[in-house]
Amino acid sequence: MQAYLKSSSFYDYDETSIQTFSKGIIEQGMSDVDMAVVLYYAVRDDIIYNPYTFDPAASGFKASVCLQQGQSYCVPKAILLGALCRLNGIPARLGLADVRNHLSSPGLIEWLKSDVFVMHGYIELFLAGKWVKATPAFDAKLCARMQVAPLEFNGRQDSIFHEHNGEGARHMEYLTEHGTFDDVPLDLIVGSVAQAYPHLSAVIKK
Repeated sequence: MQAYLKSSSFYDYDETSIQTFSKGIIEQGMSDVDMAVVLYYAVRDDIIYNPYTFDPAASGFKASVCLQQGQSYCVPKAILLGALCRLNGIPARLGLADVRNHLSSPGLIEWLKSDVFVMHGYIELFLAGKWVKATPAFDAKLCARMQVAPLEFNGRQDSIFHEHNGEGARHMEYLTEHGTFDDVPLDLIVGSVAQAYPHLSAVIKK
């Protein structure tokens, strides 16, 4: 489990900003599950979801940068939650998947020229003797605008995107699972994004 607890250039929980953020949330005597749950909601709602913030540079995947910006997309938000959990002794690893968002905004679909999002990121946490998935991507205000229920997390069951929204329409479809990683596979993520959206090469060029 040591590989899932250590600080790295991406899970940079040695940064003062991350430690300060954690101290403002964690209370003495909390169990690992309790800590994971309150950290999940803090990252989900305090860091606004913005898919247009994609930055292929290594710094764009740092937990501290995500926290500093106050807005990001699924992968850095997952890394930030992972860093906060590792700081508090909870093993965390990044999961990656390709998904189809049936409720994407027309603007985002036009930008990507696709409703498939490659390299969607979530975090897996080792809690109560097992790995559980947590997806802190969409903040509650965004979910209200999208008319989907925000993802809840209890620390004991997987929290992944809903297949349908509250009105029964298709929402999120998981297409391909790429596995889990003890650190951020930067080349895999950036290369896959560049291949999927070649028209954005000027934006995503390393």
